[in-house]
Amino acid sequence: MHAPRARLVEAHPVSPGAMTTDRGSGRYRAARLLGAAACIALAAACSGNSVAPMVSPSSEAAAKPVTTGSVVAALPGTLAADFMSLQANLNGHAGLAIMPVGGDQMVTLGDWTTGPAWATMKVPLALAVQAANSGTITPSMTTVMTESDNSSGDVLWQALGSADAAAKAVTAVLRQGGDQKTTVSSSRTRADLPPYLQTGWALTDQLRFVSHIPCLPNADAMLALMIKVAWNQQWGLAKLDNTQFKSGWGTDTNGNYLIRQFGIITTSSGQVAVAIAAQANSGTLDAGTQIVTKVSDLVSKHLDEQVGGTCAKGR
Repeated sequence: MHAPRARLVEAHPVSPGAMTTDRGSGRYRAARLLGAAACIALAAACSGNSVAPMVSPSSEAAAKPVTTGSVVAALPGTLAADFMSLQANLNGHAGLAIMPVGGDQMVTLGDWTTGPAWATMKVPLALAVQAANSGTITPSMTTVMTESDNSSGDVLWQALGSADAAAKAVTAVLRQGGDQKTTVSSSRTRADLPPYLQTGWALTDQLRFVSHIPCLPNADAMLALMIKVAWNQQWGLAKLDNTQFKSGWGTDTNGNYLIRQFGIITTSSGQVAVAIAAQANSGTLDAGTQIVTKVSDLVSKHLDEQVGGTCAKGR
């Protein structure tokens, strides 16, 4: 994979011209569920109930699947087992969270748990402005969603009023989407970046919001834009069919890239929400997007294990 080129940017300081931040039967599925039950009974190969802090990928803690409100069995051939095998060779940190759209139980895997939202926060930002505009989609919303354009993101942020007013409006969208923990910052933690890009967003909280995007009023137009993403973001979930997604990327103060991506995948059993984050040991953008692509490819191979969901409009 080649690193995406310069046209679309996620703001942070780098040299000019560089890209900156931004199997299938019912019986088979039943057998896997029974296997999970057996795993519980034997108290073997099952995870705990809390998200682990970031640790070395080689450590025992990193190898264990993590769950939130559900159970994962690391049985051969399952997503959890295959993720652990993949993680051992990723040369970096990664996190994966998955749940049905409209659901309330998720499964999380990996050793990455939280970090800056980067451009993934542009989705609730655009939804906040859309709500303030009585559902109208503006050109700035379109470029924010399809090109991840930072100038357009600034236009949307400023359209919500003062920094405090904008932060409250975007936070309100998160609450409406089921994320009851994340509070969007109104102040800059880095002088070169707007507050919403640097707002911390835990993978689990992000996924809960993503899983309820289809439930939000007037979300259809925004979701339609999430299948028209520009050429230089065609990695990770972009390679999966029937997927709406948003990506975000940026560097820490040492120049190491964090790559984030979430999406909604339509399957035969309903819609599945996915959130992925990755940071390569090398810190490069290309290596980070390669990790995200490997994780999303793994998800695509195990979609038959996932129970999709739906959401009634106006909920």
